[in-house]
Amino acid sequence: MKQLDKKLKVGVLGATGMVGQRFVTLLADHPWFEIVCVAASPRSAGKTYEKAVGDRWKMTTPMPENVKNLTVYNVNEVEEVASKVDFVFSAVDMTKDEIKKIEEDYAKTETPVVSNNSAHRWTEDVPMVVPEINDHHYEVIKYQKERLGTKRGFVAVKPNCSIQSYAPVLTAWKEFEPTEVVVTTYQAISGAGKTFKDWPEMNANIIPFIGGEEEKSEQEPLKLWGKVEDGVIKKAEGPVITSQCIRVPILDGHTAAVFVKFAKKPTKEQLIDAMVNFSGAPQKLDLPSAPKQFIQYLEDDNRPQVQLDVNYENGMGISVGRLREDTVYDYKFVGLSHNTLRGAAGGAVLSAETLVALGYIEAK
Repeated sequence: MKQLDKKLKVGVLGATGMVGQRFVTLLADHPWFEIVCVAASPRSAGKTYEKAVGDRWKMTTPMPENVKNLTVYNVNEVEEVASKVDFVFSAVDMTKDEIKKIEEDYAKTETPVVSNNSAHRWTEDVPMVVPEINDHHYEVIKYQKERLGTKRGFVAVKPNCSIQSYAPVLTAWKEFEPTEVVVTTYQAISGAGKTFKDWPEMNANIIPFIGGEEEKSEQEPLKLWGKVEDGVIKKAEGPVITSQCIRVPILDGHTAAVFVKFAKKPTKEQLIDAMVNFSGAPQKLDLPSAPKQFIQYLEDDNRPQVQLDVNYENGMGISVGRLREDTVYDYKFVGLSHNTLRGAAGGAVLSAETLVALGYIEAK
């Protein structure tokens, strides 16, 4: 693993919300990154982080000691926050247009932004990356910098948490040419930034609708599989994906039931082999947050299960089971990923590590 001479100074925008809190816990003892600045809404500004969060700490582990007494900055005071850090993670809670603007404003101060938000996912020159799948999309950053007029500032995003449990699997199976995919996701409540304490109506309940999620589940994988052409990312034509997204009474962990049709007919053994041997830049570069094995296959009929498997590889790996032939499609399987680790803050931290390793983020 590459060692940095000195830790990079990091800020977290939207640090008091659920994903912001997850960033704070992941960065507490990070070997490359030191959290030096937390920023949030004007109402939190000026308080210590501990006071600003108050009784809204949503993580199962205690608040790290090294952030409790950090003074919270107003996230809108871009120049001030940017002057303290080498780059920022963004988990701000604003309207899409406000997020787009504030993330570009930070980038224009020559501060790279690694965002968990969806606002820039379809901006044509913003890379949306799962580092094992499409780290080559980072080459579009040079065109984005030309547009923003920056030398080192840019915005990079990660995709929606709902696609993490099946898009990597379909990528591993690329050689067999998936043509049609039907997916139903069963999504945890932390994906909505909630716990059971603040969403009691989710107890013993499912809700068959999550706003905007089905379109993301169908379209975002196509951007991951797209090509950089003429300074923008052009999404792939296929496979065709159709989805339903259901909210279930689980705290952490998105499960997907997936049916796949292939142009080339693989055997079950070939599919399992392709999955468990699938890796990418994070594994080659031996990055701090990278799972050693990205996708595991579980033989037991009753796996993967949230309680047993959601924290596989520190929540950064994907668990797959129940792969079998289907009567209508070619194969079907069940996938599971941790939605706030691999799917949100952890995926963004891994993206930042990849950007550092590839030379896109350096000390100011």
